[in-house]
Amino acid sequence: MSQPNDTAGRERLALLFAALFPTLGTFLYFVTLTGSRWTAPVYAACKLIQFSFPLLWIAGVERAKPNLFRRPRKAGLWFGLFSGLGLVGSLFVVESFLLARPELAGLPAAVVQKTASFGIDTPAKYIALALFYSVLHSLLEEYYWRWFLFGRLRRRLPVGAAVVLSSLAFTAHHVLVIGQFLGGYGLATWLAALTITGAGMLWAWSYHRSNSLFGAWISHALADAGLMWIGYQIWMMSTR
Repeated sequence: MSQPNDTAGRERLALLFAALFPTLGTFLYFVTLTGSRWTAPVYAACKLIQFSFPLLWIAGVERAKPNLFRRPRKAGLWFGLFSGLGLVGSLFVVESFLLARPELAGLPAAVVQKTASFGIDTPAKYIALALFYSVLHSLLEEYYWRWFLFGRLRRRLPVGAAVVLSSLAFTAHHVLVIGQFLGGYGLATWLAALTITGAGMLWAWSYHRSNSLFGAWISHALADAGLMWIGYQIWMMSTR
């Protein structure tokens, strides 16, 4: 009689781990160990744990086969395209706000320092990083945050609550990253974080409506491409 309760308890712990681990990992490799020789290997280890956890959970505990790539609907794909372009536009607005603030004059140097700690010290390496994040990492994040975390939260909670909670968890580790680049947790950091939360809610809603990751992935990939382009412009400022 206690087996269903035990299973539910294990799933709650799994979802709590999935929600918190990326932020704990980011604090470790991007804040605590930043600039050390451990930055890149710890980053790789944290990403391996993060993105393998849902598959290990499903195979080892749920004894099920993942169904990740359901056929997308045309409406979902168009939504992904136009929402992604809209997010890129909002990122450019945020960029203009950030670069206009005098207290962020050291941002280019901070971007160069952080990327160098991961071995990114030439334009070619930065472009390779941008392609990785825009194409592959965005897909992995959609699989992790929308398909796994949001997908299981909506089984237990109203859809709106699952959208909000999964999006806040998605935002949390980004706050640490943004704060490191911007030198603290002032208005600019929280404005950028609010944009990320909104994007996460948009992608969760898209996944819920279409039951496919493709629309959210297209939107996320475009947003990441825009973000990496902005980062490249800032990165190049310090090399002139």
